[in-house]
Amino acid sequence: MSSRCCDSGCSTPAVNPAFRKALWVALAINLLMFGVEIISGLRSGSVSLLADAIDFAGDAANYGITLVVLSMGLVWRSRAALVKGVTMLAFGVFVLARAGWSIYADVVPEPLTMGIIGALALIANVVVALMLYAFREGDSNMRSVWLCSRNDAIGNVAVMIAAAGVFGTGSGWPDLIVALVMAGLALSAGFSVVRQARQELTSHSATQRSSASADSKAG
Repeated sequence: MSSRCCDSGCSTPAVNPAFRKALWVALAINLLMFGVEIISGLRSGSVSLLADAIDFAGDAANYGITLVVLSMGLVWRSRAALVKGVTMLAFGVFVLARAGWSIYADVVPEPLTMGIIGALALIANVVVALMLYAFREGDSNMRSVWLCSRNDAIGNVAVMIAAAGVFGTGSGWPDLIVALVMAGLALSAGFSVVRQARQELTSHSATQRSSASADSKAG
């Protein structure tokens, strides 16, 4: 006999309190850093800082969504991961567009601000990544959280390298190159999360059809 809760995904695991606490801390850090980077990015003219600021905002939203669906069934967690994967893809496309505009406008960012804020953001993201590392092998929802944190830390190192490049060359190209790398990371991670989430949803649908067929034969 099939349970009614399975219509919306009855695979509801016990929520790890440590994971929930880590998500709350990550949410607070990302909201704070979004504010810091959006202001610094606008003042310095850095595309990579603006891209990282938007990434912080997206991650904060992702952590919030994850907290909401954490106690729900597998289907809802997979659906949330699907939304987050699409968001990561959208972020990548936005950064590509912003980089194109900066090339057209020939903008040269201010390197000192880039370096200082990039270092601050790196510290914040390393803290978050270390907290979430232990949960990286979970379902697509948990995996998307880890991938976001990993990409952020890599992106911050790249921003600092770009700041040094801008300072040394007087050109905005190092900033643009890093922005394009960050866009590539977002697109790659987004495709990965979307693919896993779709596989989980497809697997659940197949299980539901099999269960319904068995119930029908039994009846």
